[in-house]
Amino acid sequence: MKKNLPAVLVVLATFFTISFITNILGPIFPELIKSFDIGIALAGFFPFAFFAAYGVMSIPAGLLAQRIGEKFVMLIAFSLAASGSLLFALLPNFAFAMFALFMIGSAMAFLQVAINPLLRRAGGSEHFAVLSVVAQLLFGAGATLSPIVYIGLAETAQNSNSLMNVLVPEQMEWLSMYWLFALVCLGMLAWSTLTRFAVADDELVANYTLGDCTALFKNKTVIKFFFAIAAYVALEQGIANSIAIFLQQAHELDAKNVGAKVVSQFWLMLTIGCMVGLVLMKLFDVRKVLVWFCLGAGGSLITAILGSAELALIAFPATGFFLSIMWSALFSLALNSFAQGHGAIAGILCTGIVGGAVASPLIGAVTYLSGSLTLALCLLFIPLGYMVYVANSSNPLVNNHTFRLFEKKSPEQEA
Repeated sequence: MKKNLPAVLVVLATFFTISFITNILGPIFPELIKSFDIGIALAGFFPFAFFAAYGVMSIPAGLLAQRIGEKFVMLIAFSLAASGSLLFALLPNFAFAMFALFMIGSAMAFLQVAINPLLRRAGGSEHFAVLSVVAQLLFGAGATLSPIVYIGLAETAQNSNSLMNVLVPEQMEWLSMYWLFALVCLGMLAWSTLTRFAVADDELVANYTLGDCTALFKNKTVIKFFFAIAAYVALEQGIANSIAIFLQQAHELDAKNVGAKVVSQFWLMLTIGCMVGLVLMKLFDVRKVLVWFCLGAGGSLITAILGSAELALIAFPATGFFLSIMWSALFSLALNSFAQGHGAIAGILCTGIVGGAVASPLIGAVTYLSGSLTLALCLLFIPLGYMVYVANSSNPLVNNHTFRLFEKKSPEQEA
């Protein structure tokens, strides 16, 4: 299969962009509560509106990618994301904010569905697990940079002589990020338009229908990985969106200066974890690495929510380190478990990102009912346990390519 480096580069940049936009919700979560004068339970519907879009839009996106091609889907997505960002920036009230976040979430769903099969095809299926970790590394880099840029833009917006002071209302400096998101999406729209995405796979033009996609839900392997993706995103977003508010409530630490920085460190450690994961995936089977990292994440999370303030400041970023390879491992195991139909399957898998919509409202509801955010965060051990089960029960058609220092070669990889 001929490689397509320009397409790989666009895909990797898209992973960075998705993360840069998606993972601002955690750092600005306390500011959303303050700006809209709402409680933590109601504020949980902001990430719900964003991630619910994955549940609605991923299968249609998979059908479009399968039948028309990834480039068309990506162009729609970047246009939609730019429009949603501008709507949020121009009309910052609760109702429009929910709608704008749904638009942006829909765009991210389109992108996730398009770029994962494209990365597998453009880079080679046997290298997909490693390329996915590279993509996750850039995903982590985008999430690390997002809170840092937010702090800088917020400070700039407070300057009466700055353009941001004119564009964003007083006490809503976080809106400056959505002006930036609109510009970034327009830039990615132009880059994607100018990049050639060669079709090297007959399956892209297969006549997949909604019925065909729905039928895939009867496949036990598809169902298993659908819930695995949902579990991972619920875990990731449940932690990231809770860090700042947890440090504020449990340890009385400033949400903007301390909380946002810890969220940034969480994503920085996720990026570092990807580098370590790249090495491990070239030495060991991806299923083993996934189990090891799940256990590490569990230990770090229990330390963060039950330990002292000093331990929490270390343990929350440590959970990011161990989350680093989970998405890549699960998605590569899923697609490599099937010989064809990867666009449609990716659409179903990305529907599982709706798990991110469930996590924050559920944590908020349990916090409201129990009066304990610590107790609510213990729910996150459920998705961790499920991912360990998936790792141990997976049987892909194509294993990740390793240096074979510790693993026995399969007949397919000897060929």
